[in-house]
Amino acid sequence: MKKYNEENALILIIATNLKMIRSRKGLTQEELGFRSGISKNYISDFERGRRNITIKVFQRLIEGLEIEPQDLLTP
Repeated sequence: MKKYNEENALILIIATNLKMIRSRKGLTQEELGFRSGISKNYISDFERGRRNITIKVFQRLIEGLEIEPQDLLTP
């Protein structure tokens, strides 16, 4: 298993992938929030690295984006 030097490295990978995939699918933060039941402010804060997410939120995001978990986890 790979070790991350910075404690927030994995969070930043997920946040970057979330923003990229959301944009590629043509979704606003508000639209993704509606699809996943998460506020757009929460999504915005996470994408900017200001907030951490739980596994439950992670699951709601992948369901809202209709992707596989590894799509958000792969650097």
